[in-house]
Amino acid sequence: MILEQFDLSGKTALVTGCKRGIGFGMAVGLAEAGADIIGVSASLESTGSAIEKAVVALGRKFTAYRCDFSKRENLYAFIEKVKAEQGTPDILVNNAGTILRAPAADHTDEYWDKVIEVNQSAQFILAREFGKDMISRGRGKIIFTASLLTFQGGITVPGYAASKGAIGQLTMALSNEWAGQGVQVNALAPGYIDTDNTQALRENPERNAAILGRIPAGRWGKPADFKGPIVFLASAASDYVTGAVLLVDGGWMGR
Repeated sequence: MILEQFDLSGKTALVTGCKRGIGFGMAVGLAEAGADIIGVSASLESTGSAIEKAVVALGRKFTAYRCDFSKRENLYAFIEKVKAEQGTPDILVNNAGTILRAPAADHTDEYWDKVIEVNQSAQFILAREFGKDMISRGRGKIIFTASLLTFQGGITVPGYAASKGAIGQLTMALSNEWAGQGVQVNALAPGYIDTDNTQALRENPERNAAILGRIPAGRWGKPADFKGPIVFLASAASDYVTGAVLLVDGGWMGR
């Protein structure tokens, strides 16, 4: 039966950037579908976090890690620790990211380097290091968080736009190599979602009105809007879907 294909019971998902926002919604959705969650964020509490409470309340296991993905040595130490303590997860959700705003002429090297390291380099390293184990196992799901700026240039966020464009290409590149070995690689591209990253836009009356005026759904998205899409891409229901970037944007890109 088709609904059985969405059942993630017995699976473990590693969700980066799960403390709040889109990652929080994804982790809860995966737990609702039956998966245990390994969560990591730069400031995630070791115990007692909101995401831990939400997952445990669903009867699922939650294991917390803290890692600053802007520091390469920390990233490798985190990967080694997870493999030693948890093994390679069935599902890898590469959601962690950052955004630094400044006009391109004033976008410093420090801004550029940090955004590219967190949003692009760390994402590739995570996918490579866990992906090689998924290949050996003959199955696995990797889901990146892309963006509308995977397709558009944005304003005053050149580093972010570059990094998210790269995520779209990386999704296809890894899929081309790994799909035949049982590992599906896809991405979700959020539209304008009510999160910390978009607070400045929502608090700007002109920008807020312009954005809402273009979204056919007529509202900002919510983290809970990602539950269905992430469960689909993490489950057997999407076994013949790979190399895709699925828009979750209220119709923005169709406008």
